[in-house]
Amino acid sequence: MLDINTIRQDFPILKEKIRGKHNLIYLDNAATTQKPQCVIEALTNYYAHINANVHRGVHWLSERATEEFELARQRVKTFINAPNTQNIVFTRGTTESLNLLASSLCYSFPLNDKPLTQEDEVLITEMEHHSNIVPWHIARDKYNFTLKYVPLTQNGELDMKAFKQLLTPKTKILSLAHISNTLGTINQVKEIINLAHKNKTLVIVDGAQSIAHLPIDVQDMDADFYCFSAHKVYAPMGIGVLYGKSEYLKKMYPYQGGGEMIKEVSMQRTIFNDLPFRFEAGTPSVSDAIGLGSALQYITQIGMTDIEKYENDLLVYATDELKKINGIQIFGTSLNKTSCISFLVKGVHHLDLGTLLDMQGVAIRTGHHCAEPVMQYYGIEGTDRISFALYNTEKEIDNFISKLKNALRMLE
Repeated sequence: MLDINTIRQDFPILKEKIRGKHNLIYLDNAATTQKPQCVIEALTNYYAHINANVHRGVHWLSERATEEFELARQRVKTFINAPNTQNIVFTRGTTESLNLLASSLCYSFPLNDKPLTQEDEVLITEMEHHSNIVPWHIARDKYNFTLKYVPLTQNGELDMKAFKQLLTPKTKILSLAHISNTLGTINQVKEIINLAHKNKTLVIVDGAQSIAHLPIDVQDMDADFYCFSAHKVYAPMGIGVLYGKSEYLKKMYPYQGGGEMIKEVSMQRTIFNDLPFRFEAGTPSVSDAIGLGSALQYITQIGMTDIEKYENDLLVYATDELKKINGIQIFGTSLNKTSCISFLVKGVHHLDLGTLLDMQGVAIRTGHHCAEPVMQYYGIEGTDRISFALYNTEKEIDNFISKLKNALRMLE
């Protein structure tokens, strides 16, 4: 069992008074998580005592910064059970990781070392975040391949029958979310990856929403690529991770050029660096990487299996309480879901409700959640969304429900 009261003491922002009088109830964790004191101290310590560029200097500060930076990479490798640190590429976040993959894989597809053409297909799903849609639109316009998507079912799951029909010998890449940021649906990625690999299709898993809620084992999952953002997992903004299998990363053309990603440069040619550095052009966000390492160490000590169970209990409790309110419609009713609930109240605009909750100290998300195709599927403009983290409590859910009822009375 998690000691939630002790855990909450690790997050200084949870003591914040909203507008000087309301206790903060933070239920917008799918957008970003709050940071424990150890992460804040890791950032402060770096800038106060270590600050230097990495990999390039022989002086003491640079060597120490490099050690801490590469220790963070090692911690990422361990956390997701990657085979080697060379499989771990630091990016600015999930969005950059997906853009990198869309650019590099389409330019030179690793299974045949040729660009994608109009004879090829890329498959995504209707539940994707815009960051896993727009890069493929851009790549499609450049390479003229066909972009297809797996449709949803009414309860917010992928239509597996349609998926199997869409998977053809032309399908070169499948890119999908592990967990929907809007519906909370946990996709059965291991089964999906197995089917795709039988079809010789490479699979990219967007792990932005799964990294903080489920134990992740990329080798067991057999994902070809797995992406996540640090700020979704109690770490700083501005850094993320791209995991990739070595045999594919070695064949991929770099996404960006500059310092660090080279072995040798002349006026005639460039020889690219070894993995993972060939994809890390320029000065990295060293402090944020160190903060990520600290965050992963923190939640590892708590235990991902216990976190998963606790958050599932919160989800069940909150869902049951919401269903007691007249006019509530929940979007995403899969039995296999976690972390978030998207809902509307009949006759109430989602923005109005979110604003009134904010006036009472409750932070939720309103709008389309950067997943407009999901909204289009349900024929709505947006939803109100609550999402959970390991520091949330049933008492907070009770307070949220009470303040939700207050807001609805004001809107009558």
